[in-house]
Amino acid sequence: MLQGLRGSLRWPAATPLVAAMRCLSSGSVDIKVPLNFWAGKRQTSPDKCNKENVYEPATGRVLCLLDPCGAAEVDQAVSAAMSAFGHWSKMSGMERARIMIEAAHIIERRREEIAEMEVVNNGKSITEARLDVDSGRLCIEYYAALASTLAGQHVQLPGGSFAYTRREPLGVCVGIGAWNYPFQIVAWKSAPALACGNSMVFKPSPVTPVTAVMLAEIYGEAGAPEGLLNVVQGGQETGSLLCHHPDVAKVSFTGSVPTGKKIMEMASKGVKPVTLELGGKSPLIVFQDSDLQNAVSGALMANFLSQGQVCSNGTRVFVQKDILPEFVEEVVKRTRAIEIGDPLLGSTRMGALVNRPHLEKVLSFVDQAKKEGATVLCGGEAFVPSDPKLRGGYYMTPCVLGDCTDAMTCVKEEIFGPVMSVLSFETEEEVLLRANDTTMGLAAGVFTRDVKRAHRVVEHLKAGSCFINNYNITPVEVPFGGFKMSGIGRENGQVTVEYYSQLKTVFVEMGDVDSLF
Repeated sequence: MLQGLRGSLRWPAATPLVAAMRCLSSGSVDIKVPLNFWAGKRQTSPDKCNKENVYEPATGRVLCLLDPCGAAEVDQAVSAAMSAFGHWSKMSGMERARIMIEAAHIIERRREEIAEMEVVNNGKSITEARLDVDSGRLCIEYYAALASTLAGQHVQLPGGSFAYTRREPLGVCVGIGAWNYPFQIVAWKSAPALACGNSMVFKPSPVTPVTAVMLAEIYGEAGAPEGLLNVVQGGQETGSLLCHHPDVAKVSFTGSVPTGKKIMEMASKGVKPVTLELGGKSPLIVFQDSDLQNAVSGALMANFLSQGQVCSNGTRVFVQKDILPEFVEEVVKRTRAIEIGDPLLGSTRMGALVNRPHLEKVLSFVDQAKKEGATVLCGGEAFVPSDPKLRGGYYMTPCVLGDCTDAMTCVKEEIFGPVMSVLSFETEEEVLLRANDTTMGLAAGVFTRDVKRAHRVVEHLKAGSCFINNYNITPVEVPFGGFKMSGIGRENGQVTVEYYSQLKTVFVEMGDVDSLF
């Protein structure tokens, strides 16, 4: 199946993209297979003029061409999902669970293949990509285990009558993904939807279209009915068609606040429920009694995972005044030691940002911070690797900004890149007011040895996902989501079942009707 690993990867349209790839190198892959998928197979577009370039972040090369879906293609994908829903929703939870578990086993076997393609399409390090694939697999395993436990409630009423509730699937759900965690997001959205008996049409970001279709094929290989998970490629127009489609029952979106607002508005036309996991400008509070090395590790994890392109990142790092110099010295030393380069190398800890426009946007935030009085303590510059094939890639040095104030743009706006803003504070009361002074509330963190203080501070932080003495840990067993403008609903955990199902109440009269007429 593999023809010239160091040249092009050219499979027939029906051949899985995940077939037997090992040890890819940056700049070696050209994807020629279709990336749209519905009714159990990859689909080609009849429109030969509407293709868009997709780039490999590590090299800047064109990786593949994207075929955006229009109204006809969206209709076909939704129709396939409706057909699959009729069969899937009537299966028992145990039957659905068996297929989902098999899909998880296939992902485990193909971990390296999926991770490599995630790196090629997204630019993050192979080390992180492997963990993302693991997270997707674990999510599918978790919801497979829940599938057979979905149940209603029995309520005894007077006179021997009773009522009961049924937890039923919604129908065809739409998932719209972001480009920072392509494979993980399609797994996080499809797993609870499928466990509850729904089918799904998923639209990846047009920037990272490659790995979602791999999961769709894996579900099929595991025994799922054709059309259970469908993938349509495209941008705003395709997303709008999905949100407005009369046969779509629910929309789940991960992305920016402005786009989330538009999706909520579109879904409201059909009174469709939405789950929105949106942006953040999260605070990380470091008290003077913290374990300093642990706090620095937390700050690095809160800012530099996936080249800083993480919605929950704790980019406002508040450090108590007495330990500020020591903290800054250590965080700068460790930031400078981060190895930047080829994301497919195991030694790399920071790969490429997702595309050229985004790199330039992040660098402009650093320039603006300097103009507003912040001090660049390290990094914040475009980086050109020594390897010639990587010189067209989208790299920058991770940045730590000192002398920051709450009014600065770098502190107020989501940068979505490897830029940490360090601020000082004196009292707990002060830092809580400042930490909560944002329209967003996705995440927050606190480092302290004082367990009472830790819980007291977390109680007052206005954020949906809070961390004590750690940061950016997202086990699939616990819910993840935000307060305020950071979103609605939750991903992961048992509660997410409620967002992919609906409750029906049934009243059973065991006597005669007590009529007033």
